[in-house]
This record gives sequence, structure tokens and C-alpha cells, in this order.
Amino acid sequence: MTEGTVLILASGSPRRRELLDLLGVPFRVVRSEVEERLSPRERPADFVRRMALRKAGEVARDIPDAWTLGADTIVVLDGEVLGKPADEADALAMLVKLSGREHIVYTGVALVHRESGYAKSGCETTRVTFRAFSAEEARAYVKTGEPMDKAGAYGAQAVGTLLIERIDGSYTNVVGLPLTLVIDLLDEAGLVDVAGVDGKMYALRRREDPTS
Repeated sequence: MTEGTVLILASGSPRRRELLDLLGVPFRVVRSEVEERLSPRERPADFVRRMALRKAGEVARDIPDAWTLGADTIVVLDGEVLGKPADEADALAMLVKLSGREHIVYTGVALVHRESGYAKSGCETTRVTFRAFSAEEARAYVKTGEPMDKAGAYGAQAVGTLLIERIDGSYTNVVGLPLTLVIDLLDEAGLVDVAGVDGKMYALRRREDPTS
């Protein structure tokens, strides 16, 4: 960890942790417990940005001198938000709806430094088309257990990739953390330098004054 700079990932998602690891930037995880609830008539992009800011902000309350990264992902099919399934029956119902159709994955990402009042956020959208698959295939996928903690009841990075016909946009967004957006937010805050050493692309930059 670079002296003077601390990065926190406000998420318990192992997928987000694995993706953030790819940057080579050291960080630690502090899980956010914010309840996700869509407000009436709230646009998906606004919702995920609001939730990302809330998640980062909640963790930042206890670590005000750290830089906190929050994220929130939802799947939207014809205007209907598909969150994490409540049970196997709910997961199966979601997958049947998604079969053979295109949906949109929205991820909001926020970077917060509570001590200085710094807070920036952004949203990435990706269009995903599922191939047409049978109810038996959907049921077999549910039995793998993979869908149960994922928005839209699928994961693009493992067995769920077998359901996907096409991805238009950021693949890492579909997994749950759009890395291009993360790099842009870290760079805008002056937090990263290009490293290219020891197998790492980036390094955290020392920041004494987060408002400069």
C-alpha cells in the first residue's frame, strides 16, 4: 500500500474483488450493508449511481480518511428491474424471461473521500443477448447454485457464459465492475499512476491533499 493513500472496496462481491485485483492497485474490502430499493419512476442509471454513492458513503463514515469505491449492478428487461433472486423458483422465472432476448446491464460506480467531501460517480451500460434455451437448461443452471447471488440470476464469468449469445459493450460491467469507469474515476481523482512493473498496470499515488 502506498503511504498516504488507502483504497477501500465497499462490496463483499468476490467478482468485484477479482476484477479490481486486475488493476494491480492495493485495496481492502469492507462490505456495505445498504439495502437496495428502487424509488418509483427512478431511472435505472440514476438508481445504480445513487446506490453506489450510498454504499461507498456508508463505509466511508467509519473510515473518513480513506478513498472508498462503491458499486451497484442491476439487470433491466423491457423496463423491469431484475435483482438478485429470492430463491430457486425466482431464479428460474428470471432466466425463462431472459431466454432468447436482449437485456441491459447497468452498473453504477462511486468514489468517495468523506474527510474532504469528495464524491464522484458514473454509470456503465451494456447490452446482453441470451441465446434461446430450454426450461430444462435454465433449471440445470439454477441447480449449479451460481445464479443465487447475482442480479438477473446469472454470472457472465462462469457457467452462465453458456447462456450468452452476444455482449455489446463492457464485459467487466456484466460481471459487476466496469474497469474502464473505475480507472477513469481513480485517474480523475489523481489516485493512480501507470506502473507496468511487477506484473501490475497501475500503482496508487500518494495523495496528501484530496481536494487539490
